[in-house]
Amino acid sequence: MSGMRRREFITFLGGAAAAWPLAARAQQSPAMPVIGFLSSRSPEDSAHLIEAFRRGLSEGGFVAGQNVAIEFRWAHGQFDLLPAMASELVGRRVSVFVAVGGEPSALAAKRATSTIPIVFAIGSDPVSAGLVESFNRPNGNLTGITLQTVFMEPKRLGLLRDLVPRALLIGVLLNSSFALAASQRQEIEEAARGIGQRIVIVDASTDGELDAAFAELAKQRADALLVAASPYFDTRRDHIVLLAQRHRLPAIYQFREFAMAGGLLSYGIAITEGYRQVGIYSANILRGAKPADLPVQAISKFELLINLKTAKALDIKISDNLLSLADEVIE
Repeated sequence: MSGMRRREFITFLGGAAAAWPLAARAQQSPAMPVIGFLSSRSPEDSAHLIEAFRRGLSEGGFVAGQNVAIEFRWAHGQFDLLPAMASELVGRRVSVFVAVGGEPSALAAKRATSTIPIVFAIGSDPVSAGLVESFNRPNGNLTGITLQTVFMEPKRLGLLRDLVPRALLIGVLLNSSFALAASQRQEIEEAARGIGQRIVIVDASTDGELDAAFAELAKQRADALLVAASPYFDTRRDHIVLLAQRHRLPAIYQFREFAMAGGLLSYGIAITEGYRQVGIYSANILRGAKPADLPVQAISKFELLINLKTAKALDIKISDNLLSLADEVIE
């Protein structure tokens, strides 16, 4: 992101989920509006997010199964499946298109339709991503929220360095098939140079590559690990946390779900608040609002979680300073 774009972006910041049962869909009234829900993630790791989305919908007067139906499509971290899923939902003539789980879903939805209203949830700047013209006036048929998570890689690297100050080499797990991987790599490398930290970047976008990436980190003798933001990594959360524990790597992740699953640290936005806002915007559109009139929202509530159980298992001493910064400590 250019310096001007970043300044504009920062300035603006001042402002049980499974596919809907076929039988239930058959019983819906033909007049009932349908929300097409497209996600890069999987239902297994998104139940709490769907709950938050439905909460936002209900705040706007819509309850699934009563006055709105939801068609779910899940890519399970396989981004190449998204275009066909998006086209399928367009064919269902949905009233609102929800595209969550990062940029891949939002871009697939945008390519699939220029008329159906789209509410997205992404981790970067939607203007730079080509989704909207501006935050205040999105124009077109898209609006939504940004979780800002990809901008937090330098901050996460700094927190990891605070945790393991004597780390000679920090590993970075990156998914090169993610649309923002190049910018993530650049920002992490610049941050590492700024603090004089040696890093090694390993890539994984398939399950086999995940195991190979951790084997390479062990070969390189990495002392700690930064798991960069990626919807694919979210769908493999438990496996990644297990691999980090198996290789005894102190690791930091983007969402609290990783720390709850046994990851050592997580730092990022409160993701459920983002999905709730997506539900609110979806309800607004069902009531007649136009995406062009709904400003893109930036979720600005960040949280740091520390898992002391994992710290003890790894024989890691958490400094009093880091503990004082934590929003939640898992004991």
